Amino acid sequence: MAIEFTQPSTAPTNIERLAAAGVNIVCGTTGWHAELPRVRAAIESAKVSLVWSRNFSVGVNIFTRVVNEAARLLEAQSDFGAWAWEIHHAAKKDAPSGTLLQLVEGMQRAGYTRPVSVSSSRAGNHPGEHEIGFDSQSDTITLRHTARNREGFARGALQAAKWSMGRRGVYEFSDVLFG
Repeated sequence: MAIEFTQPSTAPTNIERLAAAGVNIVCGTTGWHAELPRVRAAIESAKVSLVWSRNFSVGVNIFTRVVNEAARLLEAQSDFGAWAWEIHHAAKKDAPSGTLLQLVEGMQRAGYTRPVSVSSSRAGNHPGEHEIGFDSQSDTITLRHTARNREGFARGALQAAKWSMGRRGVYEFSDVLFG
């Protein structure tokens, strides 16, 4: 088993090499997902497993489901606009993060078709906070997930590693959590 958290430019090649060596992989690197068809072929050819995610926090994955349901319910309420905001540590390279993009994409798949204002902040050592809001003239609904530290990401990656033992194919972390 290998747990791959590197750079978007190297992750696909790392995954292909690990697969060729017969190693199952958990990958939390973001920004390489356009290469997923190529990576999927390597995983399937090698008969190993890959669990990937933009975020291995159990809390974020549950939060994502809650956000998607809110987006579905609010699509019919045309007076509600939406925003997506995050803050991460100053050294984080991507803005917006893969997690924030995943949240917005999930809202759109859930049926929310109006624009979503997206913004990011980078400062200090903050491990990560994501906020989704819906606002109308009469009401505001705010949903927020805050990571207290990076332990939750590590726990999720280890949970995915245990789950993937003996499996073959490509999975997302949501498969591990929700079947």
